[in-house]
Amino acid sequence: MTFQTLKFSTLCLVLSTLLGGCASSGDSPTGTPSEVQEIQSQLLGDMPLPAASKIVGSDSLIIGRGDNWVGRVVLSGVQTPTDIYAFFQAEYPRAGWTTVSAVKSKTSILVFTKGDRTSTVELNEGPFTGPKTIITITASPKNANVVAPTKK
Repeated sequence: MTFQTLKFSTLCLVLSTLLGGCASSGDSPTGTPSEVQEIQSQLLGDMPLPAASKIVGSDSLIIGRGDNWVGRVVLSGVQTPTDIYAFFQAEYPRAGWTTVSAVKSKTSILVFTKGDRTSTVELNEGPFTGPKTIITITASPKNANVVAPTKK
């Protein structure tokens, strides 16, 4: 074995180890599909999620749990943005959410309310090598007392 071959083999081993580490970053819950769905519904409560979508933990900020969580959750979706848009338009009203606004475009936005809560769903096409759709759900109280910053 030549030094050049050894160098090349070592480089390949290091790169494959790094790629393997990226592929299993541990962002989403692991287990059977039903176990993952159960964990996600415990976190997000009454918000239905597209089949096989997974939480991207490094991009999400979930405060609380169940039907009263607030914050942002980012999910990777395996369906196309069009299919996921149709999912949210059909399933959220079935779960008791009222559609306030829906815009279908390159970046699609859907806004829903339920009781004293508002949920905004943003859909973007995923990267070439990643999930088909990036789903961002933002949840907050409907009438949050937001104070604009004052100029000094």
